[in-house]
Amino acid sequence: MPNDYFQLKQFTIHQCNVAMKVGTDSVILGAWTAVDASKKTQALDIGGGGGILAIMLAQRSTNIYIDGVEIDKSAFIQAQENVNLCPWSDRICLYNEPFQEFAKQHLQAYDLIISNPPYFIQSLTSPDEQRSIARHSNSLNQDDLLKGVLNILKPDGRFAVVFPINEGFLFINKAEEKGLYCNRKTSVKANPKKEAKRLLLELSRTKTAVEETELCIDTGVRHQYSPEYIELTKDFYLKF
Repeated sequence: MPNDYFQLKQFTIHQCNVAMKVGTDSVILGAWTAVDASKKTQALDIGGGGGILAIMLAQRSTNIYIDGVEIDKSAFIQAQENVNLCPWSDRICLYNEPFQEFAKQHLQAYDLIISNPPYFIQSLTSPDEQRSIARHSNSLNQDDLLKGVLNILKPDGRFAVVFPINEGFLFINKAEEKGLYCNRKTSVKANPKKEAKRLLLELSRTKTAVEETELCIDTGVRHQYSPEYIELTKDFYLKF
């Protein structure tokens, strides 16, 4: 049974009222996303759950200001509690509404948008409505996600997102059709002998050569994490 909280080095994510608990995807995405600490940055976290991505970004730079939008009321309330308890609450503002409506009505344009979105496109939904919303794209499909991002992303802005492999390649193609191009892509493997399970993507309005890398979480030896994974996440995980 998942813990009711997730402890990181400088903050805690309480998650008893959040459908999708903190997992490796969010931690990797929050650490992998490029952040220029020397530049004032307005960022948005879409579907923030308990607030981990917004808080991770705030930890990484004193010049970043983050809005977060979350459709589920219980998750929003819990995220607000987590933000209030973290050291950087003055730079994080949360909204409880569907992203589709937020993107239509919000006047702010963003330098950086980040999301660990619902991604199960063709699968059985959970009988738990809250968990189903968090896991499945019914509430926020790829087309709506792209439409909203393009509406509020600055001309030179970047969009960082994580998907399972198949959904990730589908998203790259959909995004390119709409004028948003993948510039950076990292395939995530459990270890060197396994097939990649996740894609970390960074997209922008400018088409450039794609920077492609691979990240292995461990070395293939039980409980032995890879040097690159430790380096990426060492500012967050207690174990590193």
